[in-house]
Amino acid sequence: MKAKAFTLIELLVVIAIIAVLMGILMPSLKRAREQARSLHCRSNVRTLTMAWLMYKDENDSKLVPGFTPSGMGGNDSWVRMPDDPSNSLPEEKQEYIKRGLMWPYVKEVEVYRCPSDRRKNDPFHQNAYRTYSIAGGMSGVNDGTWEINPCRNYTDIKQPATKYVFLAECDTRGYNMGSWVLNPRSKQWVDPFAIWHRDNTSTLGYADGHAEMQRWRSRGLVEWNLQALHEPQSFAFYRTPADDEEWEDFEVMLKGYAYRQLK
Repeated sequence: MKAKAFTLIELLVVIAIIAVLMGILMPSLKRAREQARSLHCRSNVRTLTMAWLMYKDENDSKLVPGFTPSGMGGNDSWVRMPDDPSNSLPEEKQEYIKRGLMWPYVKEVEVYRCPSDRRKNDPFHQNAYRTYSIAGGMSGVNDGTWEINPCRNYTDIKQPATKYVFLAECDTRGYNMGSWVLNPRSKQWVDPFAIWHRDNTSTLGYADGHAEMQRWRSRGLVEWNLQALHEPQSFAFYRTPADDEEWEDFEVMLKGYAYRQLK
């Protein structure tokens, strides 16, 4: 007995049903994949923050220097950079991470990068590797620089559970230079932060060891930070909040920006 074959119409119906199912499932799969990456990012930031705490525990409450000098210049820091970071390959930057003061506490170079970091797909940013930076007030800027005297010891930090240490940065120079800063006295954003995750959120790691997602309300602020990713050569550092929602975003970050005192 001959097996009955599908007719052309039946095949087209099956293909149409599969296409509809794929259209329904693909967004869900994409969301699930991004949720997994977001959880991975939070895990990375939590791991780095716990290592940051371990460093101060073994160094009489002294904070690890948060500024990132080049390979041959400056003082030791939590991570280091090659002499010419803008022209160095990601592999070289990974090797210099291993020369940082926090490497004995986090010996997995992948922890220093968010899995959703999109800079490698951009010609200008493709040599970037490290996603996370330390906030300037956490021993990240020098006394005499910017508008603050930063915290140098853990005891300088008031209410550690409310003060962030780590966040994702999208420096327009192809690598995260120095530390992430804002201006608390003149009320200005200075450095762009990275918005890699859904719903316009970024990951923050706090000085008590926990990590959480921060959702940005202002569309103008989001676009300013996305410009640092997509149009880095025309990006302008320093930005005064432009609307009520952006002022709310700024106040959140200002409240969590630790420092000993204003100058």
